[in-house]
Amino acid sequence: MDSVDILESSEAIETVAEETLSRRERWVLTIERGVLAPARIVWADLRARVGIIILSLFVAMGVIGTRIVDEPRTNQGERLEPAFQSFAHPLGTDSVGRDVLGQIVHATPNMLLMILAGGVFTTVMATAVGTTSGYLGGSTDRAIMSVTDIAMTIPGLPLVVILAAALTPTNPLVIGVILTINAWAGLARAIRSQVLTIRRSSYVEASKAMGMSTMSVVRRDILPNIMPYVLINFVTAARNVIFASVGLYFIGVLPYDNIVNWGVMIDLAYQGGGLQSMEAAHWLFAPLITITLLSFGLIMFAQGTDRMFNPRVRARHSTTTKTSDDDGAPSASPGDNV
Repeated sequence: MDSVDILESSEAIETVAEETLSRRERWVLTIERGVLAPARIVWADLRARVGIIILSLFVAMGVIGTRIVDEPRTNQGERLEPAFQSFAHPLGTDSVGRDVLGQIVHATPNMLLMILAGGVFTTVMATAVGTTSGYLGGSTDRAIMSVTDIAMTIPGLPLVVILAAALTPTNPLVIGVILTINAWAGLARAIRSQVLTIRRSSYVEASKAMGMSTMSVVRRDILPNIMPYVLINFVTAARNVIFASVGLYFIGVLPYDNIVNWGVMIDLAYQGGGLQSMEAAHWLFAPLITITLLSFGLIMFAQGTDRMFNPRVRARHSTTTKTSDDDGAPSASPGDNV
């Protein structure tokens, strides 16, 4: 190769775009592609809309409802008042005259905090461990997976019961972490298996050849491909927190002195004859329907948002993407040669 060829190849490599974006334009582009386009994708899916509406209802109950609905106390109304009989107690009352709706609403904030703590702890821990192990490989992979395998061999329920009995936690964030203390291990191994396959892909190898840092490769090429799976497992972890907390409150493992919880409601309703008498059936069915509705909302939201992490779908929903002419041909800018 002579000096002219070397000069031409160097100029081709060093060529940059003629139009440079300002800082404001870069911020607008980042917000458009990172926030607005994913929001359009989510809202375009019926399942996601249903999930968002249900979850928004529970968030409103936890944030605003506790200020509107009176805190439950004894002798608020007649004992075992049926549901849908009065505006004062739409869902009826329990055996001591406490408003059932008030118990549902005032139990929501702690439940949402448990779900958030348990789901975030499980997914963040599993994603960090699985991605690091699968991408780096070698001795790092073997060491991390050895610890993960040890965590997987520990029985989850006995460990949770022992920790709950020993620590007697009352903070909902701590309870959420305890309920998922070793749930991350199985998810971490599953994420590692996916990362082992993705890291051999051509686009990952191309990113490495371009000199991109490890964090950039993981953030741009690895995480977007595993995020739908991670999101589904976040919902699974959140649902497990709901069922585990309700179950442990029901059997009395978690302390519930002066604490309103759906599991406590189910326990008291069961002891008060909710299964044997129709007079107390509303007391039992109200928390059961609430738990089912929240789980259904989480599932719908997860199923409707899996397309949000697809870069091509985000590009189609981005207003910064060049549009096409009516005949399907790409629109030409004024400076293009026609």
